[in-house]
Amino acid sequence: MGTCASIQYASKGGNHSWQSTLNIVHLGGKLQQLKEPIKAWYVLSQNPNCFICCSESMYVGSPIPPVAPTEELQLGHIYFLVPLPKSRVPLSLQDLGALAIKANAALAPSKPILKANSQKKFRTHPTLSSVSLGHSH
Repeated sequence: MGTCASIQYASKGGNHSWQSTLNIVHLGGKLQQLKEPIKAWYVLSQNPNCFICCSESMYVGSPIPPVAPTEELQLGHIYFLVPLPKSRVPLSLQDLGALAIKANAALAPSKPILKANSQKKFRTHPTLSSVSLGHSH
């Protein structure tokens, strides 16, 4: 996450992006979005068995650095609530991938679901090969 490129996300209305909010991904995948910066202790007080980390400071093979309780969480950043037991464990590639998937799912706009009886029309286009064009080799 520290070495990953950012992605743009537009909300359903199209007038707000995830970069104009403070984004906290909870353990279960729930996304909490705030429109103003807040101190980390506020979120921690509601999640006593967790610590907060910023997606931009996570590296495979290194322990996840917690955000200090007195630090202000910033707009445009993605933060994760992580269980306290993981605070001293080096971040594995598998854990980083799981967090990335969780963030992606939380930040992704909801997609319409096709109903079972709905029909979707598709167009097909023929492909041309050298045989059908009459080319000889």
